[in-house]
Amino acid sequence: MDELSDLITEQPNPSSFGIDTKTTREILDIICREDKKVPDAVEESLDQIGSFIDRVVEQFRRGGRLFYIGAGTSGRLGVLDASECPPTYGTDPEMVQGIIAGGWEALTRSVEWAEDDEAKGVEALEEKGFSREDILLGITASGQAPFVLGAMKYARSLGAGVGALGCNRKSRIFELADYPIFVNVGPEIVTGSTRMKSGTAQKLVLNMITTTAMIRMGKVYNNLMVDLQPVNKKLILRSHRLIRMATGCDAEEAVRVFDAAGGHIKTAIIMELLGVKREEARRLLDRNEGRVGSALKERGVDPGGVLPG
Repeated sequence: MDELSDLITEQPNPSSFGIDTKTTREILDIICREDKKVPDAVEESLDQIGSFIDRVVEQFRRGGRLFYIGAGTSGRLGVLDASECPPTYGTDPEMVQGIIAGGWEALTRSVEWAEDDEAKGVEALEEKGFSREDILLGITASGQAPFVLGAMKYARSLGAGVGALGCNRKSRIFELADYPIFVNVGPEIVTGSTRMKSGTAQKLVLNMITTTAMIRMGKVYNNLMVDLQPVNKKLILRSHRLIRMATGCDAEEAVRVFDAAGGHIKTAIIMELLGVKREEARRLLDRNEGRVGSALKERGVDPGGVLPG
């Protein structure tokens, strides 16, 4: 209990004192006012977030993987962010992975005691074949979960990069991190309920990490997610629309070039804008690390001037 008394997320919030006597609308007003503080707190940590992302990109380019590890809400958010990378950016499911204390059961049911086992955190990384080529982000609002601490110690012992995302300045995870990310959201609306402001902050930061890393890895052209996997009707239609937006062609031509590119959006864009065949488009992309903009620049085409208004 002494450890908890030092944590800001475990302190009572004066702004929500007496919340149990409020009307529904008054409660919502309090929650909304407190939640508005979260983006500002994240903004204060952008330099820390950026340093971690730069290392993530470095490891990706060397063939390494990004692992999130956490317990409870923090673990669920990590698994969620990792699971959304393949459909959004066409990544291998191994590239970004989320690990939660208690395993898959903990995604839908409370297995809170699982976070107290430091050895299980080590075992979870060992099962994934974690190595010094990978990078780990420990996520925990309080920063005290032994499951996460054990995994971070193990990753450090291998010489891997280790980041920490937490909402308490005195978190133990920051002692083990090469890349500490402290987001000062203050006390929770309901004391100690870190699924609220702390969870919102973690979700924002995780979105930033994977989105920025994937942009730098060539998964985005201008602001279009051109590496999505067209695995159903909706995503095929979205692929056609992305090609139209990126090239200015009509709907019929978008369908034609999409099919000619074998359903690969980036290849289709290069084919359409440069008037080349699929093989040449793929060679251009390979030479430019999958970046559509860089491939266009190689052929003297301005990559910033093709999106219609």
